[in-house]
Amino acid sequence: MSHRDYIVDPSLYDLSKVIADIHEIRRWNMQRFEMEQLTAIVYEDTQRGACVGYKDVTKNEFWVRGHMPVMPLMPGVMMCEAAAQLSSFFAQKHNLLEAKVIGFGGLESVRFREVVVPGDRLVIAVERIRVRPKAMIVCKFQGFVKDNIVVDGILKGVPLPVEYLLNAAGEPVPST
Repeated sequence: MSHRDYIVDPSLYDLSKVIADIHEIRRWNMQRFEMEQLTAIVYEDTQRGACVGYKDVTKNEFWVRGHMPVMPLMPGVMMCEAAAQLSSFFAQKHNLLEAKVIGFGGLESVRFREVVVPGDRLVIAVERIRVRPKAMIVCKFQGFVKDNIVVDGILKGVPLPVEYLLNAAGEPVPST
């Protein structure tokens, strides 16, 4: 693959140099437990609106037993969720949408090119295409295992109505 095909050239980041671990990711993303689809962030470029992170796929993922028995394949929707969480992390950290919580708003032109299985490290790169504060962020994304693109496409994030979210006590979260 030529360098022009990468959202972020791999020579710009080092997977062993974590800039945000799971604890930092949790500061910005609400997903917990089985729905956490990021392990670490390794690159940010605020000028371009680009970010790179990864998900270490283990044999303990909730989908392993059933997707597919005898041949566990990471569901494509989970690959897209990982990309959405990376985009959300970046957008929330840099207050791009001016929203308390960002949710999935849509997908376009998604292609699944190869399988992802337990033991793989799914590296994800996202780059902002456009942002309308308080309305929507649109990003292109790529997912890699080693040097192979396994998924790519465009995703959209939208502010979620926090007045419908509940806190740990089961009470509505006040909106500000």
